[in-house]
Amino acid sequence: MIDNIHIIGAGAVGAAYGALLHNMDRRCVSFVASGERRERLLREGIAVNGKEYLIPVLDSGKTHPVADLLIVAVKHYHLDQAIAEMKNSIGDGTIIMSLMNGIDSEERIGAVYGEEKLLHAVVVGIDALRRGNRVAYTTQGKIFFGEKGAKESSDRVQRVQDLFDRAGINYMVPTDIMRDIWWKFMINVGINQASAVTGANYGIFQQAGPERELMDAAMREVIALARKLGIGLSSEDVEKWYAVLASLGPGGKTSMLQDMEAGRKTEVEMLSGVVMALGRKHGMDVPVNERLYDQIRALERKRGAS
Repeated sequence: MIDNIHIIGAGAVGAAYGALLHNMDRRCVSFVASGERRERLLREGIAVNGKEYLIPVLDSGKTHPVADLLIVAVKHYHLDQAIAEMKNSIGDGTIIMSLMNGIDSEERIGAVYGEEKLLHAVVVGIDALRRGNRVAYTTQGKIFFGEKGAKESSDRVQRVQDLFDRAGINYMVPTDIMRDIWWKFMINVGINQASAVTGANYGIFQQAGPERELMDAAMREVIALARKLGIGLSSEDVEKWYAVLASLGPGGKTSMLQDMEAGRKTEVEMLSGVVMALGRKHGMDVPVNERLYDQIRALERKRGAS
């Protein structure tokens, strides 16, 4: 049984799932942080859907009991710091689950702590909005997770399923988790970046128009690239995303648009930046993502977030 969960990252995703775990058993979950971020979490806590939470915050620089499950939910540009800060949370039996966007966080974590500790995962459909330490969502979404390359469940997967069942966390265990991670990557490359340059919320993307056309074009470049790499994405996956998109609160905003509006640095490097790098490596043109990359970086510079 998983009894001790550590979370690195108290943004929209980390706070939402931290609150659900705390509702199940306030003794089971802690954030891990250092310095000013830890002091702020200790002082202010978090608020999720209007409820205040004072979840314990472990000092990453000090020895503490290791985690049964370590959830990583930081921004891409904070991953190196998170990898250093998770050291004291990891023991022989710790399961690491990254809920980050992109396609490279597991590889980077596994290079330090061992890929065998990872369950590959991705979050789809959560519409959480973050303002300071306050997070609100109307749709919880779903965590897709599983063993890389495995078609059947494992003891580790079953233990996490039991935890999520107890906590009321929606999940799915697909037969090919890597394909689902690429599917989510396709989604983020599309809607996150299109929303960042247009300022559009989910409601705008739920109807036909130039914003949706831009999102679609960026996603289709990922599909072409995925096929080159042997990942079986297709046009049906775009339609599958549209079904999820229709379920989101129309007033909700992507994490990248929230970052843009708050003057924070975005995760463009792990989206169009990665698409461009893979395109160069495999001799494929990705003009839509090149344009989005340039536009987002220009907006960051204009807002002083670069």
